[in-house]
Parts: sequence; structure tokens; C-alpha cells
Amino acid sequence: MSEDQATVLTEDDVIEALEEVIDPELGLDFVSLGLVYDVEVKDADVYVTFTLTYPGCPIGPQVSEQMKEFVGDLPGVSAVHPKMVFDPAWSPEMMTDDAKFALGF
Repeated sequence: MSEDQATVLTEDDVIEALEEVIDPELGLDFVSLGLVYDVEVKDADVYVTFTLTYPGCPIGPQVSEQMKEFVGDLPGVSAVHPKMVFDPAWSPEMMTDDAKFALGF
């Protein structure tokens, strides 16, 4: 078995890496904030569907670059494809309980 076959990349690995992507205004990670909608691993390609807290938020390009950096550092990843969507719109109910507590919801 080659080394590539021994390293099986999972969606959980990707989600863990995405916890390093921090919203600079809120100071919490994108996963806890409920901003990561979907993660798909296809061979060595990773597809991440995410949103922002509001459509005019200026951090979209920065977030895409951080996703490429953190997920791209995982063993077995050859390309990261972030996709920003605004449907469904984000709402505070999508946050984890810890994030809600941290932000006073």
C-alpha cells in the first residue's frame, strides 16, 4: 500500500482545519458560527461551501484564502475549492451553543 492510500482524508479532518478560520469581527471560528454549510472530499480535492454573516461583509476573499491555506496543509489535499453562497441566509440560530454563549445569544 502506498503512503497516499494510507492517508484517508475525511470530512472531519477538513472541518477541524476549518476551525482555524476566524471571523475577525466576532473572534470566533467559521465552524462554530455555523458559516460552513457543506464539506465534500473528492479524492484529493476538497469543496467547501460557506457563507458570511451578511452579504456585504468584506472578508470573503480573505476567508477563501484562509480556507485554502488551512485545508491545503492537510496531508492528501491537492486542491481546495471554497464556494461562497448566500442561500440560505445565515442567522444566529446556526451557531453552536458555545458560540451563542460567547456572543451573548
